[in-house]
Amino acid sequence: MDHIAIVKKSWNVINKILAGQKKIESRWYKVKTAPWNRIKGNDVVYFKNSGEPVTIKADVEKVLQFEYYNEVQLKEILNKYGSLINFHNSETAFEWTKDKRHCILVFLKNPERITPFEIDKTGFGNACAWMCVENIEKVKR
Repeated sequence: MDHIAIVKKSWNVINKILAGQKKIESRWYKVKTAPWNRIKGNDVVYFKNSGEPVTIKADVEKVLQFEYYNEVQLKEILNKYGSLINFHNSETAFEWTKDKRHCILVFLKNPERITPFEIDKTGFGNACAWMCVENIEKVKR
């Protein structure tokens, strides 16, 4: 399966992935939403800054999912994986994630720049931040 992760440009996620500073893409939700139970090892994630074309892709090495964790468990997740997610301040990360109940950690490998392309988000909603598709060609414009 292919995935498109839409990220905030101000977070500089794409450059951090390419530089090897960010080895895990994390998603934190109050309710289960894509890519929950829809992503696995050997899938491919394409990344784009919001409002821009897709510019990089990475292979999925593995995926971990956590749900209904308490504060102690959340701190354990942040302590164990925070540096790979590229969280620099554990207190800030804790404050940002403490109200969420579902966490997906997508371990990335082999990130690379690709020829930029636009996508068609029809049917996914304007505000969606993650798209799961059988084949990336189906949403390329």
